Amino acid sequence: MRYAVPVAVAGVAAATISLVPALADSGNPDLPKITAEQLLTKVAASDTQTISGSVKITTDLGLPSFLGGVTGGGSLFGGAGGDDSGKGRKGSGSAADPKAQLTQLLAGSHTLHVAADGPDRQRVSIVEKAAEYSLIHNGDQVWAYDSASNQAYHSTLPKSGGKAGTDHAKQLPEDFPSTPRAAAQQALKAAGPNTSVSVDGTAKVAGRSAYQLLVQPKGGDSTVGTIRVAVDASTGVPLKFTLTPRTGGKAAIDIGFTKVDFGKPDAGTFRFTPPKGTKVTEDKAGEAALNDKADHNGTSGLEGLQGLNILGADWNSIAEIKVPKGALSGSDSGSSSERRGRNDKNVQGLIDSFGKHVTGKFGSGTVFSTRLVNALITDNGTVYVGAVNQDALLKAADAAAK
Repeated sequence: MRYAVPVAVAGVAAATISLVPALADSGNPDLPKITAEQLLTKVAASDTQTISGSVKITTDLGLPSFLGGVTGGGSLFGGAGGDDSGKGRKGSGSAADPKAQLTQLLAGSHTLHVAADGPDRQRVSIVEKAAEYSLIHNGDQVWAYDSASNQAYHSTLPKSGGKAGTDHAKQLPEDFPSTPRAAAQQALKAAGPNTSVSVDGTAKVAGRSAYQLLVQPKGGDSTVGTIRVAVDASTGVPLKFTLTPRTGGKAAIDIGFTKVDFGKPDAGTFRFTPPKGTKVTEDKAGEAALNDKADHNGTSGLEGLQGLNILGADWNSIAEIKVPKGALSGSDSGSSSERRGRNDKNVQGLIDSFGKHVTGKFGSGTVFSTRLVNALITDNGTVYVGAVNQDALLKAADAAAK
């Protein structure tokens, strides 16, 4: 389960966390008419490299409360990636590890402060009551700091020739916020033949005039109903992103600027020195993890997914994952057979209580459903997950069993 849920929302989270769009103001500005093709071209051609502001992100995927631990920990701050002894999950060991912290954005409402100065410098700070978590990219240096636990995480990106900024931007883990332009292009990649794209009026967003781009999947098995992107009329930068499931109701993902400035952020914004007494964890395996990115089909930061395979295309894509032995039970090589058996029963009981038992040519398994993402966990240890309905998952599993 701890692998299934992050992979299911990885594509959505990567796009939405990076896209940093925003809350709309009242009033619809009178703007020149524009076609959907012209607006898409405007987004793709946007050369805005500097931006800063405040962002509110609200996510309601319908995840049950027990998945707080699955997606990286119960609280946003203080030990999601490990404990005070520094002994966390494999590949972690720090409460400041981005792989643990950023997954907390998958539920509830959070306030972010963001800044970007080209592809080589970005910063995002997640503000939560009296605590703050910051992730800073400056050249080949990546720092993360969790004020609640006074822990920091540091990684040096590998050099690979060419211009440093371009190379480092390409090598960054995909859960690190990139420029709004790059994120918008990524989010619109699914707008293919099975998509209706139109301009649906205008809006006032964070004090700026914007066009409303409406994206709707046509037919198919996708659970996505509509995606609405407010695009700044002047710069072409996406300012608001709202995703509503096909079943309707309130948005599953709603992200946007409450304040935005396209001026160049102060250089000090991207500098970081650990406060005195901070426990710093060095990511000595960072280069190896980044080099593994191609083998994982671009899913860096998601551990144990060497068996990942993408089935289908655009809105109907399904991730097929061969879960590592022991991952579902939480056991490890040092566990006794008695402990493994106990864990297997506990986890299976948890899955059964929140899922629906199904059978097919693939054998048997359990379907776990949210408002947007559905997952099929087969008894043989394969996970099928995507923003598609249950029937699509069962068909994919049956086809793989032939």
